[in-house]
Amino acid sequence: MTNITKLSKRGLLQSGALMAAGALTGCATTGAAGPAPATPFRVADTFVPIAGSSEMFPVRRVYCIGRNYAAHAIEMGSDPTREPPFFFQKPTDAIQVVPPGTVADHPYPSLTKNYHYEVELVAALSKGGRNIPMSTALDCVYGYALGLDMTRRDLQRGMGDQKKPWEIGKSFDRSAPISPIHKVAQTGHYTKGAIWLKVNGQIKQQATLNHMIWSVAEQISRLSEAFELFPGDIIYSGTPENVGPVVKGDVIECHIDGLPELSVRIV
Repeated sequence: MTNITKLSKRGLLQSGALMAAGALTGCATTGAAGPAPATPFRVADTFVPIAGSSEMFPVRRVYCIGRNYAAHAIEMGSDPTREPPFFFQKPTDAIQVVPPGTVADHPYPSLTKNYHYEVELVAALSKGGRNIPMSTALDCVYGYALGLDMTRRDLQRGMGDQKKPWEIGKSFDRSAPISPIHKVAQTGHYTKGAIWLKVNGQIKQQATLNHMIWSVAEQISRLSEAFELFPGDIIYSGTPENVGPVVKGDVIECHIDGLPELSVRIV
């Protein structure tokens, strides 16, 4: 790592905008950025450190797939044998970068009394497109990270019971802790290996990546049918079973074979 503790997840507004001409198929890159327009104020962009580099990964959109491990789908009340994948988004300021070897303070959010952890593999894209074939989807992946999809479960369930959108349960400040991104050129693709989460040293979630119903390649392909994907998009790829609550003072440890562990303390 290079000065990893000095790297911020947020930066000042970058110039330009993503540009694309016409419908894209397969993995495609965007055009060059133009000059930044004059604005009355600046809005911070979101960045994630790239492991072993002084460069930062610019985050465009944060996609998440729901119920992508069969046992978790069952515990959430759905049938994993019949449901197609579904996706939701978090805002970029949900990102909370957690440097390896640290235990980052993670604030217990407002409005909830049932705050849940969900450990996930995160895929970061450097290419995009529409209707990307599964056979070439992994060409879009720049790297991988370890992440947490933190959830105000009571708010999510309450809104679901009312047939209303449940972004309030998922899409809030710092709800997406993430480790630095590791380049796929150095690590290869993560298709198997252990994934687990501990709370205060006790195993709560434990599975292997090949238990995912929809692989990362399938997620990219299906997601690109609904949205045009771009460089800077990241995908939280689902969590194993046994999600559960944490309270202030709890320490969460996350692990995926081949990636540095991620740890946060609820404050």
